[in-house]
Amino acid sequence: MTVIPPISPIPPSSGAGASQGSTSTSGNGFGGMLSGALDKLDNLQQQASDASQQLATGQATDISQVTMQVENASLALQLAVEVRNKAVDAYQDLFRMQI
Repeated sequence: MTVIPPISPIPPSSGAGASQGSTSTSGNGFGGMLSGALDKLDNLQQQASDASQQLATGQATDISQVTMQVENASLALQLAVEVRNKAVDAYQDLFRMQI
């Protein structure tokens, strides 16, 4: 029987190849990641709203680009709602668990 050695942890990278986005949320943990994701969602919604308004006023010429931005924002919102629903379901399952 062959023994499988344990996996060693990956050391954090501090070199020039480290991404700037990961350093801003790494200190905050899950809350920072969630806050960053909600900020991105808000940004997508705002961009879609601006693009729709520009199309309505005649400032935007490419309707396909506006449609893509609106659909992208819509899909991001649907994903956020589904993640929230799964988190609430998991919380409720934990709450109902008997010890």
